[in-house]
Amino acid sequence: MDTVTTNIVVACDGSDHAVHAARLAADLARATGQPLKLLSVFPGSRYERMVLRGDSRKDLDREVRTYGRQVFDAVEEALSGIADPVEEILLRGDPAKEIIEYLENNPGDHLVMGRRGHSMVRSLTLGSISEKVVRHATSPVTVVSE
Repeated sequence: MDTVTTNIVVACDGSDHAVHAARLAADLARATGQPLKLLSVFPGSRYERMVLRGDSRKDLDREVRTYGRQVFDAVEEALSGIADPVEEILLRGDPAKEIIEYLENNPGDHLVMGRRGHSMVRSLTLGSISEKVVRHATSPVTVVSE
């Protein structure tokens, strides 16, 4: 991993853990002078349920945009006065897979993400998003635990 970090990217999902990670990422961006980007993934499983329910393409697109706006607005409010994000990236699909793919396509980005407290059984059987990302990332990843 011989890449130079050019951006700080924080993964956002609307959780308190993500907001905590965003604050740390904003502090890191400010301290290093690097731009801060926000990244969110609309869960593919949620999208698939909407498709199966028969929602129109227009309704699906609106739901994805609304989700992104709510997540990004919550983080931006929490970061007020710390750092101003330069970009919002909204993807759709399996969160771990999409984040890993994003990092592969943006080798200079340093990802900061929160770690949710899944139950021991769920974590052992499914694995957490942060664990999958750390295991497969091609760029630096910082996992923030509250």
